[in-house]
Amino acid sequence: MTTLVTGSAGFIGSAFTLRLLDEGHTVIGLDNHSDYYDPAIKEASLARFKDHPNYTHYRVDLVDRKSVDDIFKAHNPELVVNLAAQAGVRYSIENPLAYIDSNISGFANILEGCRHSKVRHLVYASSSSVYGANTDIPFSTHQSVNHPLSLYAASKKANELMAHSYSHLYSIPTTGLRFFTVYGPWGRPDMALFKFAKAILSDEPIQLYNRGKHLRDFTYIDDIVEGVLRVLAKPTIPNSSWDGVRPDPATSLAPWKIYNIGNSRPVELLRYVSALESALGKQAKKVMLGMQAGDVPDTHADISDLINDFDYKPKVEVEEGVVHFVKWYKEFYKA
Repeated sequence: MTTLVTGSAGFIGSAFTLRLLDEGHTVIGLDNHSDYYDPAIKEASLARFKDHPNYTHYRVDLVDRKSVDDIFKAHNPELVVNLAAQAGVRYSIENPLAYIDSNISGFANILEGCRHSKVRHLVYASSSSVYGANTDIPFSTHQSVNHPLSLYAASKKANELMAHSYSHLYSIPTTGLRFFTVYGPWGRPDMALFKFAKAILSDEPIQLYNRGKHLRDFTYIDDIVEGVLRVLAKPTIPNSSWDGVRPDPATSLAPWKIYNIGNSRPVELLRYVSALESALGKQAKKVMLGMQAGDVPDTHADISDLINDFDYKPKVEVEEGVVHFVKWYKEFYKA
């Protein structure tokens, strides 16, 4: 199979690309290498596979319509995994238009490429952030998600709606995966684990919003990759029992479906910090703060559909995953 992976030099994208190459896929990678975070991490991550004989890399932004179109025409991928996006809830409060460009316009270019190349299956990253103001825990894809609390979340909800229209109009099988707080080696420096590790090792305080009482469905990168791989191999089919009178938000008469992908065993942020302190062998200086605008108080993924359809079983507990991250962090930064 020839698979196009966008965001292939990023956190999830690079881990997934490595797995595809190990599985024997030919991979076309696309990444804009933006300076949203330290580009050196992406360069080092890409170096792990950029010379693989089955890998081709393009430094292209999704917003560049012609370049994206040219890549589709040149390689005619059978499968597409869209993991490129402008990420970050808090940054979306500061710079919302960046999310319109990358997450809306960029995704539209991917959908157009899939349409004209007759792609067999498009899998794309959504986010647990779409649950927004919902408080019915655990979050289920069969719930309505019409109250996002950030433009990042709104852009991901928009991706799901855009994909549905293409599935309906052009019969493109599309599957959206709502990721729940992914962490692990080669992650993004703007994420809590990176920030906390750097601060603790530098004897600087860490800021804990909601006084560290957030519940988060922390999901280790290897569990995410395994789930995405299983989903990719099984193109979505229409739900023949879908009812327009009582519409199911997760399925459709079109070949379109949404899944949660998480650990489904949420932990309090303070436990996450405790695991990091233990792995580093050093206590954190904690500054307790209130809720931050755009934050969802708790996340908990109902992954029953992913379990039933793909026998998905996340394996890595927070304490184990944090140890793997700290080992990588110390080696990468020579800390």
